[in-house]
Amino acid sequence: MYIGVIGAGICPAEVDGLAERVGAAIARRGGVLVCGGLGGVMEGAARGAQREGGLVVGVLPGEERKQGNRHLSVALATGLGDARNAVIACACDALIAIDGGYGTLSEIGFGLKMGKRVIGLGTWRLVSGKGLDAGMLVADSPEQAVELAFREVSKSIPSLETSAPST
Repeated sequence: MYIGVIGAGICPAEVDGLAERVGAAIARRGGVLVCGGLGGVMEGAARGAQREGGLVVGVLPGEERKQGNRHLSVALATGLGDARNAVIACACDALIAIDGGYGTLSEIGFGLKMGKRVIGLGTWRLVSGKGLDAGMLVADSPEQAVELAFREVSKSIPSLETSAPST
């Protein structure tokens, strides 16, 4: 399962800690973490996943892989700038939005438009004609965000294994 973690490139320590817990929980469940590959929420999530032995893919805005944070397993230089947000949303089975600014909001929008499940953790709240959060799920903790992401994806792909590999 490919789970995107989206959020600001610069964030306070508290938000970084939430992102690290999300990344670690994704890796423990055997998921692939996809992020924008830079700092802030992206680096916190990548650090948590790397610590747990997970695979981390960074979809970078620039043209050089070395721009990615040191916790990435795979750094994909796109040269797309902010347009890479659509690539991130498309590459994932679900997205977890943590805090974030307008870039995060665009990734939320792309994800929802593409029919992906988006889970919010202390991020934007959306109101539309469909009501509050317009298809987003809201989590109260990093662990709940990851649980919701895996649960929702497994509903749409019933044969997908959603638990961590046995050791």
